[in-house]
Amino acid sequence: MEADKSQIFQSLSENVGQFSLRDKTFLIPEMNRIGAHLLAGAFKGFGIHALVMETYKGLDLGKQFTSGKECFPCQVTTGDILLFIKKEKEARGDAFDPEDYIYFMPEATGPCRFGMYNKYQRIVLDSFPELKKLKIGSLTTGDSYALHGMIEKEEAREFRKVAYFSVVVGDILDRLLWRTRPYEKAPGMADDFIERAMGKMASSFERYSAMKDFERILQDLDDVVKEGRSIIDPAISRKPLVGIVGEIYLRTHVHANQHVIRMLENYGAEVVNASLAEWVDYTTYDKVRDARIALRLNLKQFRFDEIRSSLKQILKYGGDLWYQYFRRDQVYRRVKPLLDLAGDHRVSRLEKTLQKSDLYSFELGTEACLSIAGIMEYMHEGYNGVVNVYPFTCMPSTITSSVVRPIMNRMKIPFLDAPYDGTYQPGREAAIRTFMYQAEQHFKRNGRKSHH
Repeated sequence: MEADKSQIFQSLSENVGQFSLRDKTFLIPEMNRIGAHLLAGAFKGFGIHALVMETYKGLDLGKQFTSGKECFPCQVTTGDILLFIKKEKEARGDAFDPEDYIYFMPEATGPCRFGMYNKYQRIVLDSFPELKKLKIGSLTTGDSYALHGMIEKEEAREFRKVAYFSVVVGDILDRLLWRTRPYEKAPGMADDFIERAMGKMASSFERYSAMKDFERILQDLDDVVKEGRSIIDPAISRKPLVGIVGEIYLRTHVHANQHVIRMLENYGAEVVNASLAEWVDYTTYDKVRDARIALRLNLKQFRFDEIRSSLKQILKYGGDLWYQYFRRDQVYRRVKPLLDLAGDHRVSRLEKTLQKSDLYSFELGTEACLSIAGIMEYMHEGYNGVVNVYPFTCMPSTITSSVVRPIMNRMKIPFLDAPYDGTYQPGREAAIRTFMYQAEQHFKRNGRKSHH
C-alpha cells in the first residue's frame, strides 16, 4: 500500500467531490487496531463523529463481492463495510440513511492495487441502489494525505499534525505490547493492559487534540509505559528477537495475518514489527525526492516557473518531513528512558542502506524499498530472524523475498516468507516452528549481536 507523508489524510476521490464531515459518521476500517482507535480519537477531538468498524467478521461477504484476483485486503475491507451497512439497516430499519455515513478508504499512486480499492468498492456499493448516496472519503499518497475538502482548510493542517502524532503514539503502544507480552508475570496481563491503554490514549487524543496539547498526551503516555513496565517479570530471560517487514495492511492486521506475532511469541520469540510512522515518513520523503529530481531537470532546462514550483514543493514536503521526524523523535526520547522499546528507522538512513548494498533503489519505489532496507537494518541491529508478511501475489513483497533471501541464507540468519489469502495453510504453523528453532539456534550462537 502506498502511503503519504505529512500527517495523514488526504483528498477525496474525484468521483466523490468535497464535503464536510461535521454532520456525518466517519467509518474507519480497522487495519492496525490501536492506530485506528487513536486516529478516531483525534477525529473526535476535532468534532467529527468517527467510528472504527469491526473487522474480518464480514470476510464471507467480501469474498462474495470480489473475484479472488484482488489483493486480499480489498476482500477484507469490502466485507467490513458491507457487514457494517447490513447491521445498521437491521438495527435502524426505515431510519437508516446512507447519507449519514462517510466510508474512509485511502488510496495510493504507483503500481500497487491498493489505489483501486475505493474505486472498486464504489462500484460494489453502487450495485445497491440505496447505497449510491453513501460517500467514500479517500486520502491519497499523491498529495501526502492532505485532507483537502474533508476538514475546513484552516483546521486541516493542524489535524494532520495531530493525526501523525496519533500514528507515532500507536506505534509506541504496539511496541509496548510486543516488549511486555513475552515476559508478562501472568498469562493475559499484557493483552488486558494494552486494551486499557488504548482506551486511555484514545480518550487523551479526543480530549486534547483540538488544543494541540501534545504535552498532556505525552504525560498520559508516560503513565501507560510505566504501568506496562510493571507487568514484566524480570526473572524471564530475554528471548530471540524477530523482525517483521512486508505489506502494511497484512503485517498490521492481526486477523488477516492469523495472529502471526502471537504465534511467533508462543514459540519463543520477542517480535518487533515495522512501524506505521515509517510508512508515512516514507511517502513524505518520496515527495521531497520527486521535487528535488524535478528541480534538477528544470535547472538544466532553465524553466524558471517550474524551478519556482519545485522549490515550493521541496520546502512544503521538506517542512512536513522535518515536523514528522521532530514529533517522532520527541515521543521516542520520552519513552525510551522508561523502557527499552525498539526504535524506529529514518527513511533517509534506509535509502543510504540500500545505496550501500546496491540491492535495490528508491527510484523503483513500492514497499520493497522499506522492506529490503528494513531487513538490512534488522541484521545490523542483531535480530535473530526476519519474517516477510504479505498478501498472496503481492509484487513488492515478492521482490523483497527474491532480493533478500539469498543474502539471509549466506549470512545464516533465519528468514520466512508468510503470504496470506484468508485460507488456513496446514503447514504454516510447522514453518513457524521450524523458523523459531533456527532463530533459537542463531540466538544461542550470537545473542543479539549486530551483523555487518
